[in-house]
Amino acid sequence: MTSPAAPPAVSLTELTRSFGDTLAVDRLSFSVRPGELFGIVGPDGAGKTTTLRMLAGILPPTSGSAQVQGVDVGGDPEGVKPFIAYMAQQFGLYTDLTVRENIEFYADLYRVPKAERPRRLERLYAFSNLGPFQDRLAGNLSGGMKQKLSLSCALIHHPRVLLLDEPTFGVDPISRRDLWLILHEMVAEGVTVLVSTSYLDEAERCDRVILLHQGRTLALDTPDRLMELLPGEVVALRGPHPREIRDRVRELPGVMGAALFGNKVHVVLADGHGAREALAGRLEAWGMTAEVQAMDPSLEDVFLHMVQEAEAHG
Repeated sequence: MTSPAAPPAVSLTELTRSFGDTLAVDRLSFSVRPGELFGIVGPDGAGKTTTLRMLAGILPPTSGSAQVQGVDVGGDPEGVKPFIAYMAQQFGLYTDLTVRENIEFYADLYRVPKAERPRRLERLYAFSNLGPFQDRLAGNLSGGMKQKLSLSCALIHHPRVLLLDEPTFGVDPISRRDLWLILHEMVAEGVTVLVSTSYLDEAERCDRVILLHQGRTLALDTPDRLMELLPGEVVALRGPHPREIRDRVRELPGVMGAALFGNKVHVVLADGHGAREALAGRLEAWGMTAEVQAMDPSLEDVFLHMVQEAEAHG
């Protein structure tokens, strides 16, 4: 990755976007280094897509500014396009064209020299595993293969900044893994990648992440440092009726938060072992059978705790 002293590839200053009375993005300020894998993380409605659309020059900001490769996106949206590739969440390719025809079409749009195309196509087929399917209609591809094709089309002109809006949404686990391997390979070659995701386990793969809630920044740092911010101790409760367990333990002294994770409840305790013993005793007094197990916090634990804190304080 490029030295932190290098000028930022992407820089936002008080970037804001409103839709009528709805404030979708609220004064975002951050910068992304060249060759960094940067995650924009949050649930639906957090402002992820709106932020990426502004950076791509598709949507003008209401106020504030953003620069990509030194170009003011709001003032010169066309000027930024040679440096970027934007991959929307929805499949936006031509379903009645083959895999190869779609890539060739984007090569034409980006004016990729004819002499360079065979080498670039070979490279794209190699890491996407789309070579055997180059004559298949895009409309007949699986969800994961469609996303790989979209990414291949975005990469055909060797962009310096890649903007990806939830690229693994609705994609099978194997294709998710393949897509992240491709992203890490691009970053290793110096491409700057901004990727939005609502999958917190995926966000842990990023160099740094910004956690968004209702268009505002909750936190920005490396995943490891963010996980160090969680106070107290996290324990997992496994037992029948997890929703009832969550609702009841939330009201206990020393419990800073509780959330469902599948069939388990993750509980953030204020003072570690003593609170764990008290929690186990209270569950037993309620006649609720649940295993109490200490665990390392995940980025999802941190995010949910921060959201609960933000909502509690308005």
